[in-house]
Amino acid sequence: MDFTNPLIYGVPCFIALIIFELIYSKTHGNEQLYNWKDLFASGAMGVGAAIIGPLFKIIFAIALFEVSYEFFNPVTNGVRTNLLGYESFGYAWYVWLLCMLADDFTYYCFHRANHEIRLFWAGHIVHHSSDNFNLGTAVRNGWFTIFHKPFFYMWMPAIGFPPEMVIVCIGIEIMWQFQLHSVYIPKMGFLEKIFNTHTMHQVHHSQNVEYLDKNHGGILNIFDKVFGTWKELDNDTKIKYGVIHSPNSYNPLVILTHEYKDIWKDVKKSKKLSHALMYIFGPPGWSHDGSTLTVKQQQQKLRESQLA
Repeated sequence: MDFTNPLIYGVPCFIALIIFELIYSKTHGNEQLYNWKDLFASGAMGVGAAIIGPLFKIIFAIALFEVSYEFFNPVTNGVRTNLLGYESFGYAWYVWLLCMLADDFTYYCFHRANHEIRLFWAGHIVHHSSDNFNLGTAVRNGWFTIFHKPFFYMWMPAIGFPPEMVIVCIGIEIMWQFQLHSVYIPKMGFLEKIFNTHTMHQVHHSQNVEYLDKNHGGILNIFDKVFGTWKELDNDTKIKYGVIHSPNSYNPLVILTHEYKDIWKDVKKSKKLSHALMYIFGPPGWSHDGSTLTVKQQQQKLRESQLA
C-alpha cells in the first residue's frame, strides 16, 4: 500500500462526505440536488477510475517521474545535482511549498488543456456531463485523462523535486478539488482573493455561455487571474450545470465514450487532413463550416448580442 499518497486516506472521507451531503439534502428541502441514477453513474465511473488510476500510476506515472528525476538529477560525487548545475531539492518545508505552487500551476495548465484540446476534452467531459453539482459529481472522473496527465507533471521531477513529493502534492490537489463540489458553502470573503472556492467551481461547471472555460485553477485562483480565465459568480445569474452536448444517458460506457465517437464522426466526414486534425486537436466546437462554434466564438457572439 502506498502510504505516501494522501488519497489512501482521502477516499474513505470522500465516501462519508457524499453520504452526509446526500442525507442532508434529502432532509433539508433540496431533494433535487441528487438524482439516484446520476449518482450511481458517477459512482461507477469513480470506482473504475479508482481501480485503473493506481495501476496506471505504478506502471507508468511513477516510472516516468523516476526516469525524469534520475536523468536530469544524476548523483555526482555522492551529491544529487541537476544538469543545470544546482543541487537537487530536498525535503525542507519551503521546498514543499514551492512544490505545491509548481503543482498548482501544472494543474492549471493540465486542466485548461483538457478544456481547449478536443481529444483531451473527450476524456474530461465525463466530469462535466452531470446536470447536478454535488460531491457525488466530484468522483465522476473519466478513465482516459490519466494517459496524458503525467506528461504535464514530469517537468517537476526534472528540475529537482523528488518524485514522491510530486505525487503527494498531486494527491493534496485532488482532495482540495473534491470538496469544491458543494453548493452549501457560500462566498468566503477575503479568501476568494487567493483560493479557488466553491462558488468559483460552480462557475466552472456551468454551461452558461459567459461561464464556459473559466476558473481552471486547483487550490489557488492566481493563475486564472494572470491568464485571463477567472470569473466570479454572479448571484443574479441562474446556473445551468452540465455540458451543452450532453450524452443524455446514465450508462457509464456511453458517458465515457460519447465524445470520442463524435470526434470519429467528424474526422470521417472531413475532406481535408487539416480539418481532420482540427477536429481532433482543435478546440471543442470547432467546425470547418461554422456549423458548430467554439467557446470563444460563442462568447464573442454573446457579447455582440449584448451590445446590439
